[in-house]
Amino acid sequence: MHTELPLDAEGNKVVRIGHSPDPDDAFMFHAMTTGAFPTPGYNFVHELQDIETLNHRAMKQELEVSAVSIHAYPEISQHYALMNCGASMGEGYGPMVVSMQGVSEDDVRSNIIAVPGMKTSAYLGLRLAWGDCQVEVVPFDEIIPRVLDGTFMSGLIIHEGQLTYVEHDLNVLLDLGVWWNDRTDGWPMPLGGNVVRRDLGQQVMEDITLYTKMSIEHAIAHPADALEFAKAWGRGIDDETNKEFVSMYVNNRTIDYEDEGRSAVRQFIKEGQELGLIDSTFDTSSMKFIGSPE
Repeated sequence: MHTELPLDAEGNKVVRIGHSPDPDDAFMFHAMTTGAFPTPGYNFVHELQDIETLNHRAMKQELEVSAVSIHAYPEISQHYALMNCGASMGEGYGPMVVSMQGVSEDDVRSNIIAVPGMKTSAYLGLRLAWGDCQVEVVPFDEIIPRVLDGTFMSGLIIHEGQLTYVEHDLNVLLDLGVWWNDRTDGWPMPLGGNVVRRDLGQQVMEDITLYTKMSIEHAIAHPADALEFAKAWGRGIDDETNKEFVSMYVNNRTIDYEDEGRSAVRQFIKEGQELGLIDSTFDTSSMKFIGSPE
């Protein structure tokens, strides 16, 4: 039994896409949500919320399509399938723990670290790298300001903060992308993925995945409009920083996870299971990626 999607005035299926308000997600979905290419039978609309909110909305099965943290995926896997496109992966870079200059790693590890959410991949990476830590959840775009004003000794930064921290002369104590890359012999660090709801049926899931892939390819081939659109979600970043950030997380791996990317996702989840942060009954070996040649 499949769930029927609502129709717009022209009879197209209306699909809501949830993505985080950061430049790379906006860049990816620009084409399909602005009609830059035909999507016969479908009308895509986007809803922007921070990744931790999207993780929890996915647990309630609220949206047809959503960006989610790979850390959160096993918890929603009964109701959502991962697409083989739209991944955010750190190729030797990723979320960072930052502090003011002169603060030692020992100091940071014995104090509360501001984190963007308990279901984020950044938090899972932090726990894998440093073990049990004292943390407090803070909206991702408030972490740097609250380190600067002394509320927290350190913070775990994501999104464009991975570039803009240098403007504040902050010190990087841990770069999770480097850490993961070093210990996996060069695999990318899985951070975010796109999921599509299973109750829509296989054909609709495949259609939506294909259009998502086409949207990413369109943006990469015609970057000017998509970059301009993406900049609106960068919280005041300049054109160069916007372009640099998008290129970090929208690339060939975003079009197709590839074997390494899929293997990295499975490994990341397995390590989370060993740590007790992910349900141990989730079977990584049976994971299917919609649109994958596997």
